[in-house]
Amino acid sequence: MTKVLILDANQQPLSPVRISHARALLSQGRATVFQRYPFTIILKESFSQIQLEQLGFKLQLSTVVTKHKKRGLI
Repeated sequence: MTKVLILDANQQPLSPVRISHARALLSQGRATVFQRYPFTIILKESFSQIQLEQLGFKLQLSTVVTKHKKRGLI
């Protein structure tokens, strides 16, 4: 299950959300795209009436992608 990073209006990280929820926030105009990689959205207004859990996250840009060879069945 792929998650989308989300920031509040003050650029504080919140809990990641599912792609469908992020798509709904974008289509309703409640959020905009903040960054494409890693895909991050930012809320246009802060929600003070809702208790949102703030999280810290680190990005590791030096990741290596390896490809596996296909193994044939005998």
